[in-house]
Amino acid sequence: MADDKQLVAAVLAQQPGAFAELVGRYQNLVWHVVYRMVPNAESTRDLSQETFLRVHRQLRQFRFGSALGTWIGSIAFSVAARYLRRRSLELDDEADLDSVVLESDGREFDLAAAYADAELLKHMHASIAALPALQRLAITLRYLEEKSVAEIAQIMDMPEGTIKSHLFRARSRLRSQLESLQECRNE
Repeated sequence: MADDKQLVAAVLAQQPGAFAELVGRYQNLVWHVVYRMVPNAESTRDLSQETFLRVHRQLRQFRFGSALGTWIGSIAFSVAARYLRRRSLELDDEADLDSVVLESDGREFDLAAAYADAELLKHMHASIAALPALQRLAITLRYLEEKSVAEIAQIMDMPEGTIKSHLFRARSRLRSQLESLQECRNE
């Protein structure tokens, strides 16, 4: 956090390159939050830019009551949620996701296995995209951004129990979709 404090101080002192460093450090987080709620690349770019404009305008108000990334993530969530409300899109409360990590275990390359892994990964991305917005976001923050349940609750401005419920439902949905994919492969 000392790093973040120094970075915030540098941005507030208008040191050259300081804000660019802040953007570079947190752009993936902002992209993940916004894109999981508004899965359109052009809109996500615009909303990410709007998020960082807000961060820049409101940075003097940040008091380190939470981690800088959590605060920025909550701004991104707020910007995306406002966009969805303006567009009269419903935030679907019933979605979730589970993380699939495909790692090499040092064995020789197996083309058939690599193809199967690529198909599985493609299916997982499609399954995640089909989840309701809040579940997609909770899963993304938990497994891609490696945020704790408490941090996710702060970002999404929801109780921790609600976040746990979103994560549970998402993992359950993804698990059942993976099981049905496996059954199709075995037939």
